[in-house]
Amino acid sequence: MENIVFVFVAGLITALATGLGAIPFFFVEDFSDSWNVALWGIASGIMVSASLFGLVNEGLAYSSGDIPTLMLGGILVGIVLVEASDRIIDAVDVGGNHRAHGGHDNGSHDNARDDDGGHDDEIEETPLEAAAFAEADLKKLVLILGILTVHSFPEGVAVGVSFAELGLDGGVPILGLSVPLLAVFMTVAISIHNIPEGTAIAIPMRAMGLSKWRMVGAAVFSSLPQPIGAVISFVFVTWAREFLPFGFGFAAGAMVYLVATEFIPEALETGADLPGGGRRELLVGLLAGVVAMVPLLYV
Repeated sequence: MENIVFVFVAGLITALATGLGAIPFFFVEDFSDSWNVALWGIASGIMVSASLFGLVNEGLAYSSGDIPTLMLGGILVGIVLVEASDRIIDAVDVGGNHRAHGGHDNGSHDNARDDDGGHDDEIEETPLEAAAFAEADLKKLVLILGILTVHSFPEGVAVGVSFAELGLDGGVPILGLSVPLLAVFMTVAISIHNIPEGTAIAIPMRAMGLSKWRMVGAAVFSSLPQPIGAVISFVFVTWAREFLPFGFGFAAGAMVYLVATEFIPEALETGADLPGGGRRELLVGLLAGVVAMVPLLYV
């Protein structure tokens, strides 16, 4: 139980880090599209780095035989689950014309413009959690939490499986426990990744005129599934250690797939009006995210 509580707290730290992304709005009025695209790039770079340098490497280390069958199976299941969940979510009507956080409507960027080239009401492109917080709609918030689970749960799984060796020798001593270096790496990586993601959530809420603390609350709310996913995956891999490669593969596959199908398209959609379509800003952000993770590899 002590270990489970420790892992839950680690997952909760990553969720709370999302709220830090709204803190800049206490000091500035708005972010330019260039910054928005770069922030998506940073989040993507961190997520891909954590997946490849941390999860895939660890999955290979725990795999037996020349072909890491279990890990490859986990990667495939992670991809399939995210894609299937997104298709189900697309079919769910939660009311209004809002878009779920992290989702992308084909052509939605163009549809947000009127015939005169101006923008329609910002609420039309507001993430669902932002609208629900604005309306204080508890029923919708509960439904949206289930939707957000698709996007945040894999990150929680990544944290949870990284704690598989918790309490065993060879880790970093923290609060009387021996914490695996991979767990430290993943917790820090996901926390840093969540900060720009929280900013992306807060941006449309700022346009809606919501209070700064409500923006912080909405950002944290969007990552609440992470500590839950962390505990579930930790319990699973400690009870069935032979499935560790599968768990590492699942988290890596789901996170990289989210980057490829949602984060990067969202960034390019946001930067559609920038020179070069925002690709330069996205590339700079991706590189910054990767570079931010390099020091953690040598901890």
